[in-house]
Amino acid sequence: MDFPHLLQQLAHAVENHNAEAFVDCFTPDAIYEDYFYGRKQGHRGLQEMLEHFHAGANHFRWEFFQPVCSGNLGYASYRFSFDSLHPAALGRRVGFDGISCIELRDGRICRYREIFDRGMALAQQNFAVERIMRTEGKYAAALRDSPEWASHFPQPASPV
Repeated sequence: MDFPHLLQQLAHAVENHNAEAFVDCFTPDAIYEDYFYGRKQGHRGLQEMLEHFHAGANHFRWEFFQPVCSGNLGYASYRFSFDSLHPAALGRRVGFDGISCIELRDGRICRYREIFDRGMALAQQNFAVERIMRTEGKYAAALRDSPEWASHFPQPASPV
């Protein structure tokens, strides 16, 4: 399995709005956890996500670098940019960098996760500060409530 080549295929598929090539990078039951659009699963969910990408932006550029892969786990830094179609930022170029965490099975992605500064990306699209705070607050609450974070945010003891 050539991990850097898989990343190039993924980026090229997004940049060219090629749903067939996009889902071909993933296993049929794959999970994609996007910082803007949330969690999607399976090829149908992935196709929907790609449509969301292109409904809200165009002229994508996705550049992966420093890929590392050990067994079935890969990481890569990336730069991602697009021209926003959001009414408050129509045509404005938006860019951010991030890190992808990719779980692999049989040479394809079975789980994709990422980390980037969502607030910075929203600010570049002229989102109102209140809207950015609401959005970030929603994601913060979901993180605090997730089972994976339970030991970091213990529930207060119930009063007797």
